Amino acid sequence: MMLRRTVSLIGLTFDCTAQCVTKADEAVSANNHEVAVNLYSAAIALDSSRHSLFAHRSQANLGLKLHAEALYDAEKVIEFDPSSYIGYELKHAALHEAQLYDEAVAAFKIMLFKLENASDPQIKKLRQKYGSPSEVEDAIRRAVQSYLDSAPLRLVNTSTGRLCDRHAQTNSFKTSIEYKQLLSSSIKHPHLQTESIEKAVEMYFRWVMLSHRWENEEPLLHDIADKVVYDLDPVGTMTKLQNFCKITRDAGYLWAWSDTCCIDQHSNSEVQRSVNSMFVWYHNSALTIIYLSDVPPLSQSGALAHSAWNTRGWTVQEFLAPGVVLFYQADWTLYLDARSSNHKKSVAIMQELEASTGIDAQALVSFRPGMAGAREKLQWASTRVTTLQEDIAYSLFGIFGVHLPVIYGETKQNALGRLLQEIVAQSGDISVLDWVGKSSEFNSCLPADIAAYRPPPFTSPFLSEDQIHTLVSSLQDAIVVKLASTLYSRLGNLTAPRFGNCRLHLPCIAFPVTEVRRRRSQERMSYFTFEIKADGLQDMLITTEDKLVPFSQAKSTRQPYLLVRPWNRYDLELPALAGDAQIVDDLSEPESSSDEYFSGSSEDNEPVDSEPHSRALSLIVRLGQPFGALLLAQQRGGEYKRVASDHNITAQVKDLTAVHDMMDVRTLEIL
Repeated sequence: MMLRRTVSLIGLTFDCTAQCVTKADEAVSANNHEVAVNLYSAAIALDSSRHSLFAHRSQANLGLKLHAEALYDAEKVIEFDPSSYIGYELKHAALHEAQLYDEAVAAFKIMLFKLENASDPQIKKLRQKYGSPSEVEDAIRRAVQSYLDSAPLRLVNTSTGRLCDRHAQTNSFKTSIEYKQLLSSSIKHPHLQTESIEKAVEMYFRWVMLSHRWENEEPLLHDIADKVVYDLDPVGTMTKLQNFCKITRDAGYLWAWSDTCCIDQHSNSEVQRSVNSMFVWYHNSALTIIYLSDVPPLSQSGALAHSAWNTRGWTVQEFLAPGVVLFYQADWTLYLDARSSNHKKSVAIMQELEASTGIDAQALVSFRPGMAGAREKLQWASTRVTTLQEDIAYSLFGIFGVHLPVIYGETKQNALGRLLQEIVAQSGDISVLDWVGKSSEFNSCLPADIAAYRPPPFTSPFLSEDQIHTLVSSLQDAIVVKLASTLYSRLGNLTAPRFGNCRLHLPCIAFPVTEVRRRRSQERMSYFTFEIKADGLQDMLITTEDKLVPFSQAKSTRQPYLLVRPWNRYDLELPALAGDAQIVDDLSEPESSSDEYFSGSSEDNEPVDSEPHSRALSLIVRLGQPFGALLLAQQRGGEYKRVASDHNITAQVKDLTAVHDMMDVRTLEIL
């Protein structure tokens, strides 16, 4: 009787336990963890010998963020079955959620050991689901190295106030709570490893850049090295650095960069690397703070335009490169739009910058470096100034996307010349030759000063499609068509302009100067005005500081001067390079005698409407419009030098149908 009652009670207990577990599992599915914990606890009270009940309750406690309770249950699972991996897996989860990451990783290592040494092959196979701490550490190290490759060489830790190089930054990360959390979570979920690691690394190492105008006695690297920035005397420009770091820290960023103290000015290699990388650093920054020290609090719109910051050469790239910028006034309050998290989204501020800099709003908001629009970008910088003369060129390296040697001590002309040479070499863009002023000693076709780009570029007259069609229709003479086709072919076969050893090899259409006469009246004693005649061109006046050698075709056959039209595939709207060969073949005529060429048959005199010939005639129409010409003087070795003028030299052919006057196509070497 007693035995039967005992069996009956055991059965009843088992049924009650099973019902509690079933209800608890349903509660977990419904995310009702509190009910689940109560039910699992009831089941444990009925039968405390089943470690699976503690395992289920541990997970439910985690759902309630009851980390201590979850850890207790995990330890009970381990106590019941020390050889099982399950208890250690639960222990890792509880410790991880409790942010005890070192202990969590240790528990996970034991779990991996249990899996590797399990007797059951199916359990042993579970090891493949997880990474190992060493593998994750290597992945984190690679991610950090990759991220820091595009980061500044030194940054101020806004939490400690100390300047850190990359080694110190890495060490700071490895001892941080963020690193431990990343390591603990990544070993649990290896399939998310790369994405989660890269995101965590970016969040930790993201930095804020400072853009400002240098003032007297800015703190340099040696002034803050091995010191706490916040502990230094808050006097002079040190307060600017301290306030910048505090603003950055309060905004939630750990790292801050200022050019005054984060670059070793005595290391040529570091300066070189920094100058060539600075655009990328600003571009990759999480935020760029622009400090306007001369803009008082509560300033109205217009103050930014008149700030000295807006006149400096380096600041062009410093507000073009970043995606997020904030302008701060002298008292470190936000300029105009105090609620904005990004002043590039402020219409009022962008309109003010556009009006004051001449840079269109689209470029201000989403600028992309490169060679496109070279003349326009040079014009942006033409009104800017830098303390060191070479910096006016160096500050543009990032804007054009070039990497060149930084050689402080070279002349301004040499620095600018090397930049312009690289632009022409990489892009073939000859718009950089469109300037007025003095020639550079680097090469006479380049300006001595970037201010030479300040005047607007030469603009060819706009012709509508109807005007072009009308003028093309007037050129249907067979001889004109043949000459136009030949000229088109010659231009299509020209190589792009190139530089070598400071010498410009310039493809162009040349017009020999036949007469140079100096005018007697002089408005400015340092300049001379000359009347110029050239084959095929209308007469013109040129004012220059150079003393041209007067000559007349009637008195001399010597022609030391050329007026040239630089050839530019894009300006002349020629086809893309890939299709040139076929088009040139289409435009080329079969070999014929001179009599056949110039007399032609009755068929030759009929209008020609084929597409290739129409394209050639359209080219003649464009060549017949006014153009910006260069005046070149021949040197003893056969090379040429550009004769600089104080205004654009605008030339125009005399007769649109006189194509033979445009046939002198050459590549000239210009010193």
